[in-house]
Amino acid sequence: MNTLQLVEEMSHTLSQLQKGQHTLENIGKIEVGTTPKTLVWQMDKVKLYHYDRETPATCKIPVLVSFAIMNRHDVLDLQPDRSLMKKFLDEGLDIYIMDWGYPTKADRYITMEDYIFDYMNGAVDFIRKTHGIQKINKMGICQGGTFSAIYAALFPEKLNTLTTYVAPFDFTTDKCMLYKWTKYLDVDTMVDSLGIIPADVINAGFSMLKPSMDVSKYFGVLESLDNEEKIMNFLRMEYWKADCPDMVGEMYRKYIKDLFRDNKLIKGEFEIGGHKVDLKNITMPFLNIYATEDTIIPNESTIAINAKIGSKDKELYAFPGGHIGVFVGGRSQKELGPKVARWVTERSN
Repeated sequence: MNTLQLVEEMSHTLSQLQKGQHTLENIGKIEVGTTPKTLVWQMDKVKLYHYDRETPATCKIPVLVSFAIMNRHDVLDLQPDRSLMKKFLDEGLDIYIMDWGYPTKADRYITMEDYIFDYMNGAVDFIRKTHGIQKINKMGICQGGTFSAIYAALFPEKLNTLTTYVAPFDFTTDKCMLYKWTKYLDVDTMVDSLGIIPADVINAGFSMLKPSMDVSKYFGVLESLDNEEKIMNFLRMEYWKADCPDMVGEMYRKYIKDLFRDNKLIKGEFEIGGHKVDLKNITMPFLNIYATEDTIIPNESTIAINAKIGSKDKELYAFPGGHIGVFVGGRSQKELGPKVARWVTERSN
């Protein structure tokens, strides 16, 4: 690059920054998760919300959605035109969602048993009782998908269908650094010393999976600084990424040691609350969604469970895109949301 080109490049960058300053000065409060919903149940810091509907649902059996405990579920409702939850409502589903809350050090001894047997099961039973039904539809996303599959194996009589998205089940793969690191993580020292695992520690690990993305995204946004709509899209996603709860230590200990390290779930050796989790007990219709370009959860980790479960009605769905694109991408709105809603409704009416 010669001197003239360098000056032109610097001038262009300065102009973009000036436009960006003007755009940012006129941007109001960043809001996510704006689709109206009502708090209907709570246990400790865990809450259950019911999304408001203006018309009766066309799907007769309600759906309970559980996102990953380590992230906020708001990414499923990032903004009106990029909201998987709103799309499900538009497609006629009756949706409940779990809010796992923000644990503090007072919660350090909460276990995975508490999450499965008390919080998740409590929410399921509330919905069953409210609607006067024996079974509900269950959806679980990422870590929430793993927990939902464990729940389905323990309480198959309470679920009509199970849908999981980009969830880890088989942890033997070495195609992701996250799976390698956890094999050598001194989780006992971490939990015994900290009590709860700070969100910053978890996020740092995810950032290291593809560090170039943390740099490139800021270069990319430079060209959009004069476009308020694009800037708001960027800021909503960054707001969601920064709004991560800490993780309770005892749950994290079992999650890493029994699942990531010893791979007990897929091997049929996983025990929780005195019960062995037999994946053959998952007999309800099962839709397993994976993202073909997922850099966080390898495809083989997600796909493996289909050969282990007892369901005769089971389907693998390959979504063209990345881990987060499953929830916020345009294709998710046009293709995935309607597909899932149709699949659930056909098995509920």
